[in-house]
Parts: sequence; structure tokens; C-alpha cells
Amino acid sequence: RSLMAAWERGDTTLVADLFWPEATYDDFPNQHTYQGVQEIIGYVTAMHAWAEDVYWSVGAVHITETGAIAEWIFSATQARPIGTQVPVATGREVVTNGVTLIEIEKGRIVRAADYMDTTPMMLQLGGRLEMPGGSVITLEDRR
Repeated sequence: RSLMAAWERGDTTLVADLFWPEATYDDFPNQHTYQGVQEIIGYVTAMHAWAEDVYWSVGAVHITETGAIAEWIFSATQARPIGTQVPVATGREVVTNGVTLIEIEKGRIVRAADYMDTTPMMLQLGGRLEMPGGSVITLEDRR
């Protein structure tokens, strides 16, 4: 829950306190790995660069001796461009769910990994999927 709270607030001090300096954070939806606390802080703050009204609702948390799994729902308003992926501010709200796996050693996170389907978020921002054969999927098609 502390990790998701750090994400929600963009709390870089809490992020630094939660992770070992050499920790790894795998962002599977975007196929990127962040190495070390400074890169992990950059991962967290990058979301706040485009999002306002960030909210993380943590549902079930499954704890083991060496880690945890957190199920969550994320929502935010896209107030600024998301790099070159979404170069305009749509002002639209996005809501999506995911899971974060956390590995802990001696009370601090040594590795975390996010898993979520980014397709619903891109459709909520007004994007569309063009499929082989010419079919197109939009948010209205998924309702």
C-alpha cells in the first residue's frame, strides 16, 4: 500500500525509502526496465508529468514472506501530452486496473513489476486500434 501511495502522490522521498538503491522496476506494459532508485523515481514522476487528479485504489494485497502482490485501480485525467504517444492534452479521464508484484529483501523492495493492459487507457484517451484486415476498435466498440 505504501508503494501505491507513493505513486499516487508522486512522493519521491517515499519511493527512495521503499527501494534498495540497486532495485529494479519492470514496466511490462511499456516493455521497459528501470534500474536503481533514480530511474525508478523518474518512472513515478513521468506519470505525474501528464496526469492530474491521480488516484490509486488498492484492492487486495497478498503478502508472502518475501514480497507482496497488490491489485489496484488507477484513475487520472490526462492534462498534458504523454510524450510522443499522445502529443495533445485530451482532458479525458482514464481508469484502468493492474497488478504490481513486489519482491522484498530485509524490509525494502529489491524488485517490483507492473502488469496492466494499456489498451483500455489508450481507447479512453480517444485512440483507436487498427487491426489487420481493416477492422478498427474504438472505445464505443468495447462497451
